[in-house]
Amino acid sequence: MGDWYYATADGQRYGPLPAMELRALAAVGTVGAQTLVWREGMARWQPLHECAADLDLPVLPPPLPAAATATQPPPSGLSGCAIAALVVAVGMVVMAMLGILAAIALPAYNDYILRAHASAAIAEAQALQVQVAESLAANGHCPRNGEEDFGEPASYARGHLASVTFGEFEESDLCGLEARIAAPGKAALDGKAIWLEYRPGDGRWQCSSDADDRYLPVSCRG
Repeated sequence: MGDWYYATADGQRYGPLPAMELRALAAVGTVGAQTLVWREGMARWQPLHECAADLDLPVLPPPLPAAATATQPPPSGLSGCAIAALVVAVGMVVMAMLGILAAIALPAYNDYILRAHASAAIAEAQALQVQVAESLAANGHCPRNGEEDFGEPASYARGHLASVTFGEFEESDLCGLEARIAAPGKAALDGKAIWLEYRPGDGRWQCSSDADDRYLPVSCRG
């Protein structure tokens, strides 16, 4: 399956993105069911929900039928006190089970949300790679903030990014960008760096980050 593109309501196009990162954008709400998407082989742009099967996205079930309004009388063999005691006992069991499930599920769910947020930030940073590579090829030097078509770092504060700095990396002398993640209230990600380094010899990009590997896609770890 080829890489995907998506278009925002203001007419901006982003991509190419692997299917995994488009799913991550859908998970955090950056793209919605009506967001237009496209990949090679499609005759036209289509809403995301029409491509759910191709992207392995969950399909929402139809609305539940209206609940019946009629109530059944309590069994004639049970008194009101017995019914009340039974309801309390069942409620206590249910609450205990919910507590156990919450203790297991909440940490896993929080990790999932952080992974989705990090993947969305990386995808938004990678959308700038084409602009960097084209500028390097046209001008013969690595672009920097403030040059034509490249704003100041804070001007890229949108979506899941707080800033983007363009230039050469001191340790490798490779051209690329450093993006800072915007994740208010999520200390594990907020302000963490994403580094995208471009290797013009083979046209490949290398991704790394100072965020914990467990929140990063495999392609950006280490």
